[in-house]
Amino acid sequence: MSIIAARLSKIKPSPTIAVTNKARELKEAGRDIIGLGAGEPDFDTPNFIKDGAIKAIKEGDTKYTAVDGTPALKDAIIAKFKRDNGLEYKRNQITVGTGGKQVLYNALMASVNPGDEVIIPAPYWVSYPDMTILAEGTPVFVDCPKENNFKLAAKDLEKAITPKTKWLILNSPSNPSGAAYTWDEMKAITDVLMRHKHVWVMTDDMYEHIVYDGFKFCTPAQVEPKLFDRTLTVNGVSKSYAMTGWRIGYAGGPAELIKAIGVMQSQSTSNPSSISQAASVAALNGDQSFLKERNDAFKDRRDTVVKMLNEADGIECLTPEGAFYVYPSCAGCIGKKTPDGKTIETDSDFVTYLLEAEGVACVQGEAFGLSPYFRISYATSMDSLKEACRRIQRACKALQGKAKAA
Repeated sequence: MSIIAARLSKIKPSPTIAVTNKARELKEAGRDIIGLGAGEPDFDTPNFIKDGAIKAIKEGDTKYTAVDGTPALKDAIIAKFKRDNGLEYKRNQITVGTGGKQVLYNALMASVNPGDEVIIPAPYWVSYPDMTILAEGTPVFVDCPKENNFKLAAKDLEKAITPKTKWLILNSPSNPSGAAYTWDEMKAITDVLMRHKHVWVMTDDMYEHIVYDGFKFCTPAQVEPKLFDRTLTVNGVSKSYAMTGWRIGYAGGPAELIKAIGVMQSQSTSNPSSISQAASVAALNGDQSFLKERNDAFKDRRDTVVKMLNEADGIECLTPEGAFYVYPSCAGCIGKKTPDGKTIETDSDFVTYLLEAEGVACVQGEAFGLSPYFRISYATSMDSLKEACRRIQRACKALQGKAKAA
């Protein structure tokens, strides 16, 4: 009899982490690999945030804290929600976890009963379905094709809702597509939710501050205040503040749910690192002007990558509104043969070909629930991105035959 619990057979390891690990192994073996799989800013954590952590260490702020966050950090989060989103919370409506992933996981575990349905627009972040399954819920996928700019249409949400629906998970700007909802697009979604009083909405706003071309970010409870009492607004410092390793996520929501999330956390990790919390106070309360400079750099990378990908045979790439990903279609390559005679049948075949032939590591669209696409993270240097795109162009040009999509 195996020691491994049966529930583990229902989930799979993160494909994005798998790609990153594979690229690292190939590099260590001497291959020239350009890794475009990691969803991690290449910028360093700003010095004023590091200084906040160093100050906490020197002052002995190294003990256990309240399970779900220090008063200082909760106050900084309250101020952030009011300043950026027009949302007003009290301390008992705020939770802090070890990364946004833990907050999402705890929320699902604390609220989902066996058989409850969780609507997940596809393409989706790879962890949503598996976290739902671990909570004994049922993921309900709604395709959001390129023709919809990878966004959930109100009519499709309406069709997906059943009496068993507990949550809609909404990620804007999106990982993997970078798609972000305008105020009017979000209002169409919230109008549907207002007609279905039993459905809650869990937002993943992790890329809130990484938007381009004057795009104005909005979140559901901001657009429709009447949804406030059934919305969990999740965010964190990982992406915007380049603090992925610090592991701090947070959320605002109804006190009853926030208390339940705290109970879950008290029996798993307990409090997040006291030092990371102090650094996050500095991040949220500090000068935010550096965000524009970094966004300008991300925008330049985005524009270069989109242009060069659209110049590759068989690739079509939309221009995303935010985050640091593009989600190009490789439909024009499906059905073609590689120089060694292998047929590209799927987007997984395509990204394997890119890695083996040209040393470019991407993530297949299958991992995000919508094919035939692949995800590229442009959170790396411009030189690396240009070289990677040249390699992709070369790999596409080397394919032979006609595409199935043609």
